[in-house]
Amino acid sequence: MGRYDFRALRVRQTAKALFENQRNDFLPPWYRTIGDIPPGETLARPVLRTPRPKGRGARKPSRIFQPLSIHHPEDKLRDDFFGDHPWELARPRLVVEDSGNDAKNYDWSKIVQPGKQLDGESVVQRQMWLMKHQRMSKPAAYDQARREFYQHRHLEDVKRRIAKEEAMYVGAYFGKGPLEIGMDLENQSWESWKTWATKQIEEEQQMRAQMFSGSENENMQTSSEPEFDKALEETEDVVSHSSAG
Repeated sequence: MGRYDFRALRVRQTAKALFENQRNDFLPPWYRTIGDIPPGETLARPVLRTPRPKGRGARKPSRIFQPLSIHHPEDKLRDDFFGDHPWELARPRLVVEDSGNDAKNYDWSKIVQPGKQLDGESVVQRQMWLMKHQRMSKPAAYDQARREFYQHRHLEDVKRRIAKEEAMYVGAYFGKGPLEIGMDLENQSWESWKTWATKQIEEEQQMRAQMFSGSENENMQTSSEPEFDKALEETEDVVSHSSAG
């Protein structure tokens, strides 16, 4: 077969040969349909994108079966936005649509669309609309789309905060937020580090004390005590018991 397998293109001929050789008792149900409407061969063997090289040492192109790369004008705009806002990729996205063609009903003369959450794709489509209809340059359209995006995101945060305060006023309670959880984890790490640092300081102080009060100093101190007592007994008879003595 060589490098590529083309048996899929000859599946009808193979089914017919198996039936004629009595390997199969009947033809498959799709046999007549495939004969009337054969599949396109361009899907299995695409047309060469470059002319065949001519010459003795010419080589055949090695990527003739690789699909063509598709580029959209929005791709560069998406790279710019998500490069400046990487945390937007971590936000959960809503991919459910009503008809599958909801994007055809969007009017990008405004960044907020009914039935669509505000995300980075809204900024990209809004920027494309400004560049196409308002004849704005790419940086100017990007700045305006981002400004509108930030404004609506700020309004969403305000609404969310007000809704939480109203719920707490009527008796609702909420758990710790992401910032509070992060602060608790940071405090735990700080306390564990303090315990470890205190232990290390104590061990270092003990090692220093052992270096200055070793076994040699102890032997010298024990050997000097009897001599000191003997000298004290000798001087008791010589020195008077007066206040001057």
